Amino acid sequence: MNNKMNHVVLVVDDSPESLGMLNVALNNQGFTALVALNGLQALSIAEKIQPDVVLLDAVMPEMDGFETCRRLKQQHPSIPVIFMTGLSDVEDIVKGFEAGGIDYVTKPIAPDEVIARIKTHIQTAKLALSAQDALDHAGSNLFCVNELGRLSWATPKVHKLIDEFAGSNLNPWASIADLLSGWLAAGAQAPIKVTCFDTPFEIVYARQQDEKHLLKVTEAKVATTPLDLQKHLPLTKRESEVLYWVSYGKTNWEISQILNMSPRTANKHLEQIFKKLGVDNRTSAAAISIRILEAK
Repeated sequence: MNNKMNHVVLVVDDSPESLGMLNVALNNQGFTALVALNGLQALSIAEKIQPDVVLLDAVMPEMDGFETCRRLKQQHPSIPVIFMTGLSDVEDIVKGFEAGGIDYVTKPIAPDEVIARIKTHIQTAKLALSAQDALDHAGSNLFCVNELGRLSWATPKVHKLIDEFAGSNLNPWASIADLLSGWLAAGAQAPIKVTCFDTPFEIVYARQQDEKHLLKVTEAKVATTPLDLQKHLPLTKRESEVLYWVSYGKTNWEISQILNMSPRTANKHLEQIFKKLGVDNRTSAAAISIRILEAK
């Protein structure tokens, strides 16, 4: 299975014809399309999975696109929202931008133009998110020691991690210094495993800073299970198990063998999963699952 997630596009339009056309165009370009017929359904889907971009009809009954956009932005402030509108009045276009939209396309929709806009805004959003992530998390797992391994400074996150890892050890930094002094003297080429605490972890050499050493704490990756899906989604234990294996690209027959059930039963569970997650195909369900599991 390809572990690289397709970009997810949430398309919101009260016209089934428009949804069908856009769904085909997006799938042909390798996107995962999630569809919603109204604003409330869009908000429900966005609660379960964060789209990479939203393609939003401006004029819809009950909750219009402008209000839907404002609420989506409350859930996920960084999501790019592209309005689809037949409106040509400048006031309405401005209203879309004021609601949080980043761009607009006019109906009738030209699929090639929409795809080009989507690609551009996803790339721009990724760059912005990377920059923000660098600002938010730069050095978050870093600490600095002298040549004897004694602590000079550490970021708040490292202090928190070491306290968690140390457990009953009341003087963890002294224990770490004893390990680091010999490791640094030997050149610190490979990561050093710290196994003297309740939770093992690794320390990686980052770079030399003046006469001191900048090091990084590496957390162990947590194994995922179907329980992780059940905690985040409105699914039964069995449905979570089926969805877990769907996310690994397993067919209904393979899932039936793994979970000791008939392929017919596996398919029935899958139908319930689609209904509860507000999706209509395996790809969309797997996209939701993968995002939850990869966030662990």
